[in-house]
Amino acid sequence: MQAILRWINELDKKVLLLINSHHNSFWDKIMWFASGETSWYPYYFLLLLLLIYFYRKQSWLLIILIIPLVFCTDQLASTVIKSMEIRLRPSHIPGIENLLHYVNNYRGGDYGFISAHACNVSGFTVYAILLTRQKIKWLPYLLYAWASLVCYSRIYLGVHFPGDVIAALFFGSCTGWMFALIYQQLQAKFYSSKA
Repeated sequence: MQAILRWINELDKKVLLLINSHHNSFWDKIMWFASGETSWYPYYFLLLLLLIYFYRKQSWLLIILIIPLVFCTDQLASTVIKSMEIRLRPSHIPGIENLLHYVNNYRGGDYGFISAHACNVSGFTVYAILLTRQKIKWLPYLLYAWASLVCYSRIYLGVHFPGDVIAALFFGSCTGWMFALIYQQLQAKFYSSKA
């Protein structure tokens, strides 16, 4: 078992260094934008407008559940799992930190397992796709593209191992799926009582 874990850690390190080493000023700006909080505001604002446009009066339930969904994915990643201090970020590990390229000298906090960015974006993406794919058929492509860019940016910037992102995708997706089920239950109860 120890040999397998060592092999996984070594592979994680090699993939991180491979992705991080392929950088230039153009992609530095794109990845910095994808990971930055200010880039999320127009993205989520656009999605809220789409939900309101396509779902009208029924959009309020979809939108209200996004708040506890993002709270849960964020707290799961940032407070629960990271507080276990499982693994330092690569940008804080001696022997690796000096091999990495940093954008704007950004290195993140001490612990990186799991990625809160990846957990949040995957939770929202799965939730939105499960509930809107029938009505807004092109939306999953936009959601997948944005989620992929955000997740990739965390590795590109040198602040997460690929394993941090993969684990976050799992936890975030499970949370998004769970909230989609909650939405379906609430929708059935709310609209059946209105009938």
